Amino acid sequence: MTVPPDLGPGDGLPGTAPARAPEPAPEIDFAPRTVAGVALEPGEIHVWAVPLDPSPAIVERLAASLAADEWERARRFRFDRHRRRYQVGRGVLRELLGAYLGMPAREVVFSYGPRGKPFLAGPAAAGGLSFNLSNSHELALIGLLRGPEIGVDVELLKPMPDLEQIAERFFSASERAALRALPAEQKREGFFNCWTRKEAYLKAMGEGLAAPLDSFDVTLIPGEPPRMLTLKGDAERASRWSYRCFRPADDYIGALAIEGIEGFASEGGAWAVRTYRFVNSP
Repeated sequence: MTVPPDLGPGDGLPGTAPARAPEPAPEIDFAPRTVAGVALEPGEIHVWAVPLDPSPAIVERLAASLAADEWERARRFRFDRHRRRYQVGRGVLRELLGAYLGMPAREVVFSYGPRGKPFLAGPAAAGGLSFNLSNSHELALIGLLRGPEIGVDVELLKPMPDLEQIAERFFSASERAALRALPAEQKREGFFNCWTRKEAYLKAMGEGLAAPLDSFDVTLIPGEPPRMLTLKGDAERASRWSYRCFRPADDYIGALAIEGIEGFASEGGAWAVRTYRFVNSP
């Protein structure tokens, strides 16, 4: 699949300024907290919203924990704002993993899948901690659990005058039909519902945008429960995937996807989702 040509670093979609149109209230509250005392119990999923525009001193502190390969990648960014977002996102990811694992952030070691998805390496890999990171504009979303692989995506709810043209290129036939049927005032939300759910699944699989987005179908109608409808034409395979969706900050929408769990506690299942807004330790 060809990614849109104006895709920016760390963003899943072409970049424009955010619109200030009224949006529904956040579904879940992201309570501010530091990493002090965090613990991930069995059956819990933690989702952190991370602002990527802290003070220069905090950026410097977070960047100090990066490994040599992460510094090399940071240096390749052309624009300072993209470099800063990368450094903060990776630095906070290391800080969170270090807190959950009981080790210094700089000692966290990663390995990478064929498409670049990071995994824990070294002794920490034995603990079964799965995680995923996504960022868009000035916000990152980090999901963690002990168990199956997790995928998360976050997107800025920006104006999308060409959203139907993008949907024609990347969405399945049923998704395109559902989007076309929405009233004009719901199309943007419907588009981003679809995009974030698709990316969350692909990131859980470690595929990123390398796999065809039209090979599976998800719900997108605002107010409709998030779920996968078919996976390569198979509804049973799709039913193994569970979704949660979020409004982690004003003008942002996010989603997580996990395979093989028995549903979320809010829906009568076993898995509890805890959401936090990352606050830097004093």
